[in-house]
Amino acid sequence: MFDLKGIVHDNAIKVVASRRLEDQASDVQRDVYDSHRHRVFALAFYMTGNELEAENILAGTFITAFRTEHVPQAVHVDSALIGELRQRFPLGASDAVDLKAVVGTQADLAGKNVRRTDLEEAIQTLPATERLLFLLRDVEGYSLTAIAQLLDMPESQVQRGLFSARIRLRGALATAQADRQQAA
Repeated sequence: MFDLKGIVHDNAIKVVASRRLEDQASDVQRDVYDSHRHRVFALAFYMTGNELEAENILAGTFITAFRTEHVPQAVHVDSALIGELRQRFPLGASDAVDLKAVVGTQADLAGKNVRRTDLEEAIQTLPATERLLFLLRDVEGYSLTAIAQLLDMPESQVQRGLFSARIRLRGALATAQADRQQAA
């Protein structure tokens, strides 16, 4: 066999091993970032309506998540995202709407196609909490329980907020459609 004692120093082996571990850790962190960045950016963009602000939220989210955990899981990333959004929006604040008044304005969209741009614009009109609730539940598919835990809200408040958001969206979409028909 080979006698490497005279050729290779102990420090050289430690350096190579350390570099390999750093590379593996970097790969794991890159995988975490790649698996969550699209969702985080999309939520941030729909919340802000601004690409630069969404990029800032994305960066802040991952900085916080990696400071919290060396290899953050989805729940850590989500928690960091909510923290970033709370700095910019009054989440959980009462955006209460008189649901009786809103329900009274019937928005008949049955069988009608809704333009994506109209939907995006309507989402931007929602109050911050309702917008986030709608995005988490109806766009990202989070469960009501997961949303309630993430936002530290009672599940009943999440349900009311979603109901209100959906009603407001229908009204905004009906208005946009009526405006487009009048312009034609």
